[in-house]
Amino acid sequence: MIAVTGATGFIGRHLVARLAASGRKVRAIVRPESRRTPPPEAHDTRFVALTDPHLADAFEDVDLVVHLAGCVRARAVDEFTRSNVDGTRAVAQAAAANHAWLVHVSSLAAAGPAPPTAPRDESDRPTPITPYGVSKLDGERAVVETNDLRWTILRPGVVYGPQDASVLTLFRMADRGLLPLVGRATAAYTFIHIDDMIRALEAAIETPSDGRAIFVGHALPVTARTLVEQIRAAVGRPAVIVPLPLPVTRAAAALCELTAQVTGRLLPLDRWRYAELAAAGFVCRVDLMRELLGVEAHVGLAEGLARTAAWYRQQGWLRPR
Repeated sequence: MIAVTGATGFIGRHLVARLAASGRKVRAIVRPESRRTPPPEAHDTRFVALTDPHLADAFEDVDLVVHLAGCVRARAVDEFTRSNVDGTRAVAQAAAANHAWLVHVSSLAAAGPAPPTAPRDESDRPTPITPYGVSKLDGERAVVETNDLRWTILRPGVVYGPQDASVLTLFRMADRGLLPLVGRATAAYTFIHIDDMIRALEAAIETPSDGRAIFVGHALPVTARTLVEQIRAAVGRPAVIVPLPLPVTRAAAALCELTAQVTGRLLPLDRWRYAELAAAGFVCRVDLMRELLGVEAHVGLAEGLARTAAWYRQQGWLRPR
């Protein structure tokens, strides 16, 4: 039996479906307050908070736990800490109590920025620059410090694909004919399509690398301009690409942050998102993914974005071509 936290999320739903299709029994771990329907492919579902003192009971008869649950956006730093640090520590301890292996999905943000000319590898000292990145690194440390736990940590770059709504705004802007280009012209990022991410997770489950953190991504970095150009191509509209200088982006981030404080809404920009956009990029080497997991990312950006656009159209989120 494999338990999956964050089973109702973007990666979680894909993973549960793939594992179930391969004949695995999967237990979905879902927050009690979640409004999302648990994945129907799960063998069973346990509604339990990660910090619930009875979390270990939810891992009974489980051989391996895939920890995907976490907080990506928050109004305050302590929200990141509660979810990505305290929650991860609780999951690690509950897995250890059941003698279950843990595959913990962290983030490239935990390692920090790096330009395409000097991509990070796993031996580099982490230097996260945002509260999210710091919390993911502290979550990794919580895993490492857990006694009697066998673990593998995966650090994916930007994961995208069908069912993901995080890049929907850019697709809709392209559909309307106008695409902003923000960030440094020379910056680039490590992306990975959801199909390749699931292959890496399956490999980590089948051939666990005890006590290693492994970057996960496509070997070809993606520049900000390439991203918007490929989104425009995937949408199939003649959208105009408008470069936004960093000072303009910084002012917009400050305005969004002020508005968020007044309205209580989460907006696309804040000081930390600006820090990421102003960085030299977030690029990593993926040698260990190939050497230890036997996985190379096959889905290129153009193909991956085309699949994503097609799924958005099926959902009615984009206009028909």
